[in-house]
Amino acid sequence: MKLRVLAILVALVTPLLAGPPMTTLTIQVTDTEGRPVDHADVIVRFKGNRSAKKLGRKTPVSWEMRSNQSGTAKIPPIPQGTIEIQVIAKNYQTFGDDFEVNEDEKTIPIQLKAPQQQYSVH
Repeated sequence: MKLRVLAILVALVTPLLAGPPMTTLTIQVTDTEGRPVDHADVIVRFKGNRSAKKLGRKTPVSWEMRSNQSGTAKIPPIPQGTIEIQVIAKNYQTFGDDFEVNEDEKTIPIQLKAPQQQYSVH
């Protein structure tokens, strides 16, 4: 009987001690014609979920990298949840948006637009 109760306790406590589920993230940066954009600055911020273990405080986590010649930026495993992606590249408009990641592996395509002409109201 005691062994059965111990097994049930271990089964209930083990998921609480395990880390959060992780996602391996790949970001593919292209222009409007589908050509890869290399040397684009890619910033990923984990906005995440609030943790009861940490009394509701968020864990600030961010990564900064550049896309390679094929327009790809690979992020090491990150916790699943809400992330913010910002992409900055010379001769393109800055991109920024939030994404939900819940898979083990995910590829997010980002399409950068050419800058718009400036105009004046006066």
